[in-house]
Amino acid sequence: MTDLTNLSDAELQEVIEKAEKALKERLSSKRKEVIAQIKDLAASIGVVVELHDAEKIVDRKTVKVAARYRNPADPIQTWSGRGLAPKWMQELIASGRDKSEFEII
Repeated sequence: MTDLTNLSDAELQEVIEKAEKALKERLSSKRKEVIAQIKDLAASIGVVVELHDAEKIVDRKTVKVAARYRNPADPIQTWSGRGLAPKWMQELIASGRDKSEFEII
């Protein structure tokens, strides 16, 4: 086995990605084997089994909302105004500043 402490960040990330892919493939293969066994057993007693594959469930697609506020200290940081305010916005509001000062025009 590879000594992980001697790997660079990029090499370590590559190892992680390969391991995750191998695990996903192994689990998928085992799942297919178990499903086949269940169907065979059910067929042997004259029962039809219908299994729904949870992996095929489509996630709802969300629409990305345009940024509405920008951090004056770091213009890369933005916030759409939805959900919990980011820490930078919370800190600015706590210091007495108004949220409207940071609106993107």
